[in-house]
Amino acid sequence: MEDLQEFKKNNNNGNRKRKSQSHSNTGNTDRRSNTLTFPLLMAAALSHSHTNTNTHTVVKDCLTKFLSHPIQPHEATCILSLCPLLLRSKSPHIATLTAQFVGAVSLLSFEVNHQVVSDFHTLKALISLIPTSRKAVSMAACDGLLDICSTCLGRQRLLHFSALETLMFAFLEVQGSSTLISLSTGDDVNIASLRIGFQKGELPVLLLNAAIILINTCNIEQLRKIPSKLSECFSVSLKEVWREAHKKMINSDILGAGQGMNLYFSNITISDLAESIFRLSINVDQFPALMSSNIVERRIFWSSEDDFKHFILNQWEVLPCVVRRFSSASLEVDEIFTSFMQSLCFKDSFPLVLSSILQDLISCLPIDSDELDILNFLMEVRNKLGCPLINEQDIRVLRTDNQFKQEVHFFQENSDSCRVKTPHVLCLDDMLKCQEAYNDGYTVALRGMEFRFQRVALIVDRLASIFGQPSAGANMYLTPPNSQGLARHYDDHCVFICQIFGSKQWKIFSQLNGQLPRLYDPCNILNNETIDDTRDCYNFFLNEGDVLYIPRGCPHEACTHYDKQDGSVGFSLHLTLGVEVEPPFEWEGFMHMALFCWNRTQHHSHPSLKSLSGILNVMSTRLLHIVIGLIGNSDPAFRKACLVAAASSQSNTNSWLDQCQRTIFSYLINKISRELRFQEALKSVEAAIERNEDPFQQIKWLGYLNQERESVEGHDWDLDWYVGSTEIKDIFAVYVEYKEMAERVFMDVKSKFCNEVSYDDVTANYKLLHEKYEEVRKQYMNGMLSLHSI
Repeated sequence: MEDLQEFKKNNNNGNRKRKSQSHSNTGNTDRRSNTLTFPLLMAAALSHSHTNTNTHTVVKDCLTKFLSHPIQPHEATCILSLCPLLLRSKSPHIATLTAQFVGAVSLLSFEVNHQVVSDFHTLKALISLIPTSRKAVSMAACDGLLDICSTCLGRQRLLHFSALETLMFAFLEVQGSSTLISLSTGDDVNIASLRIGFQKGELPVLLLNAAIILINTCNIEQLRKIPSKLSECFSVSLKEVWREAHKKMINSDILGAGQGMNLYFSNITISDLAESIFRLSINVDQFPALMSSNIVERRIFWSSEDDFKHFILNQWEVLPCVVRRFSSASLEVDEIFTSFMQSLCFKDSFPLVLSSILQDLISCLPIDSDELDILNFLMEVRNKLGCPLINEQDIRVLRTDNQFKQEVHFFQENSDSCRVKTPHVLCLDDMLKCQEAYNDGYTVALRGMEFRFQRVALIVDRLASIFGQPSAGANMYLTPPNSQGLARHYDDHCVFICQIFGSKQWKIFSQLNGQLPRLYDPCNILNNETIDDTRDCYNFFLNEGDVLYIPRGCPHEACTHYDKQDGSVGFSLHLTLGVEVEPPFEWEGFMHMALFCWNRTQHHSHPSLKSLSGILNVMSTRLLHIVIGLIGNSDPAFRKACLVAAASSQSNTNSWLDQCQRTIFSYLINKISRELRFQEALKSVEAAIERNEDPFQQIKWLGYLNQERESVEGHDWDLDWYVGSTEIKDIFAVYVEYKEMAERVFMDVKSKFCNEVSYDDVTANYKLLHEKYEEVRKQYMNGMLSLHSI
């Protein structure tokens, strides 16, 4: 719950200023006058049904007197009982003064605020004043709602009584035909904390401020309850403001302190506005029927099911290959890139439009790989959302030095061209210098293209579905003639290089040690000397329309050429589509889940953790997870992508891909059954405990499935608790003390698991986790796409 004093200091709209000015001059006023006024106010209110001028005068005088003195909590309690009646007054002055009173007392303390928001009739009456033709009344009511928003409880109660929908409707009714705004520095130096000032009436600003506060308070279910048409129309209005704010932010058109005296400034910041747009879009379907679903498959990978089968069985995660541009079907299949190319204004004007393209983009702040709550992500980044591109995070401008074969990064080499800060947010001057860097031989690499262009988002969505992963990614690389961008390196994910314009020469080497690199493991930049001359090397020359597949772990490099005789454009632009296999969706992850599912069925036979047999059973199961991880470090099959959730494997349970997955599962189970690794696993856990680390950190994602499981009655412990526990050290000490007995129990647990586990039982839970990961990543994609649709 926020601090009330901080809220009062920050929310300094017109009405709030008037309140503070009135209160500041009454420090020694005799408060007994307020107490004596109460009977008069109550008497006037009771006779309010017999409306006359004298009654109105008494009520207005009493409310004015209350607002002109510091209000005491016990006095506020007395008057609050009359507020529902007074808020419904036909007199605009009385309704306005009462709304101001409700707002003022809401800021007195948490207790009084709680009393206000717990009064059903007062809240309903105050909300009902928002959509009124009486401007002063609406402003006072809106200002009162902002005061009530000073607490989390207040915001939730307003959402419960549909205040958000009322505010959104009212704003759409009173907003002007155009939006003229300015930016001003706030309390934070962060660009996203710039405050937005409006050159329009104060009422729309108050309505917009209150609506944004409530939108940014909503949980997922509350966001879903907003009528879709209302949400859509309001989003359009927000994007109109966002468009102007973004333009001024990029151009550094920012007012200093004391400037913009004719503007209406609220607490709306760049990040607040961006968050509201993001939130309103997370449940929106960003992929209408733009194209046939199988066009992506046919364009990038194969022309028939047999081609895909050959690819999966012979080349997937093993060997590079190239798919040449189709000749007979090129018009149809190339349609997937048409709108993307048009949006970049290519061929004739490119790369002259590079800086203007960059100006339309914002930073796509990274989301943790195991984040399963999009609102938690927004809480973490809410003060940064909406800022321009960040160097080395969203964009890299680099080239490879031919003499030393090392990467040179433009903004590091030209530190005078930018502010030396971490992170380095690109300003307009930096974006213009990207054009200069390109002309000097630097490659411009943009990450997260799926978050910036809807058509690219659709392509990677289909790509992820093909390989049964929650998401895929897309980067864009623009390389000038006779140049090399990235130095020789390998990736921790498989990539498909789609050559959009120009041509590029690729050199790809076989995997270094036959073991697939894991996602997020360090990928070293390799020097020429690292590659043995006898190692397999593949050379591919890509022309427009070609697609090159490079498995993860294969070192590679690429460069452009320029041949005046053949009339080639010289430069190259390609999209790199990446299939990132996150830990839960490797085969090792599937085996961890298999153990989890089998173990869940064993609850009835497990004794309490308080007994020795209970400790041995629980720890043996956990130790088996460690063994699976150790086997996965040496057997390449455990690291391969699990395709159980792939679209093609779900279409027919008797398909070749489904049968292939079952065969791999049987092999892995047999591998676990044959491997001992008990002593090695014990040492691994012991070493982690000594380092004060969680031995089961790598499988903490299983906690999500554990949360979904119903609690088991009659047990005072949680068998499926795989996240680090303060008890683990004590449990492990007992386990080691009875080492011989523990090993026998471990072997018994492993034997039962390998004999009893069912592939079909695991797939349901696997797909459940896959859907959750997929949902959060699509929500993130939807939010980012909405911020780029300006």
